[in-house]
Amino acid sequence: MTMINAVITGIGSYTPDRILTNADFEKMVETNDEWIVSRTGIKERHVVSNGSGTSDLALKAGQRAMENAGIGPDDLDLIIVGTVTPDYQVPSAACIVQEKMGAFGAAAMDVSAACASFIYGLTSASGMIRSGQYRRILVIGAETLSSITDYTDRGTCVLFGDAAGSVVLEAKEGNAPEGVLSSVLETDGRYAKLLWIPVGGSVESYDPDSEGKQRIYLEMNGNEVFKVAVRAMVSSSRKVCEKAGVSKDDIALFIPHQANIRIIDAVRKRLGLPEEKVFVNIEKYGNTSSASVPLALDEAVKAGKAKKGDLVLMVAFGGGLTWGASIVRL
Repeated sequence: MTMINAVITGIGSYTPDRILTNADFEKMVETNDEWIVSRTGIKERHVVSNGSGTSDLALKAGQRAMENAGIGPDDLDLIIVGTVTPDYQVPSAACIVQEKMGAFGAAAMDVSAACASFIYGLTSASGMIRSGQYRRILVIGAETLSSITDYTDRGTCVLFGDAAGSVVLEAKEGNAPEGVLSSVLETDGRYAKLLWIPVGGSVESYDPDSEGKQRIYLEMNGNEVFKVAVRAMVSSSRKVCEKAGVSKDDIALFIPHQANIRIIDAVRKRLGLPEEKVFVNIEKYGNTSSASVPLALDEAVKAGKAKKGDLVLMVAFGGGLTWGASIVRL
């Protein structure tokens, strides 16, 4: 039987022009460049200007991925946007992207798994293609985290940035091991309140007349998140390699979620990977949640760190708590 593979044929990314440096944060909260860099590895992050939303970032990243793949909006069967910061509660960010792109023949939906949303979206798209349901899917991870960041909280405000990254997945028939080889998705809702926004949902809606500060921004227990993140990313990386039948020595490039340089280093060491096999760009963008992995993938390919035929291991971890890993042969 001929196998259908879900192959990445195009990659793209986009970051807004406005940049917040560590020096900017020294004027906003009690912090300094040395403290931020030593604890996070971040030097600057991109943020949107007023009037721009997640769909704007997603649109540009998606268009670049399609241009890279040599296709147009009419060629798409489905658009998946991974995000926790959609333009509106209703409709989905994917619907807005579809309209702006003019891809009216494509279905559209969002995936919300926090920083793991792109991996969840990629895995979903791969399964749909392998089943024969769709032939060509645009998968986007996009965030405007600046919209849910408390810029008076020095413990979290220095971490987050805005960005989008995207891939085109296409069906390819053949028995060659190409495309998305394996994925692992995991969740543990017992840790939900380690990284969350308490107010603004159906349980406790935002009340503009309420006295006092409402908890409408991201809140995080950094120490506990660190512990779970390292264990989870290491475990899922090992599981996805085993599932694909490959060893860590077969991996040409490891692309971890760019959340914190200390998390990345801890995961790398536990997996026994050399530094030259790990792609890091957190210093330029900070934590961009679901955009983090596809943004890094695009930069890695452009920089020649990953090329056609290479095995790439991608892993992400985020609120939920959710995490996942995928192995792709480019």
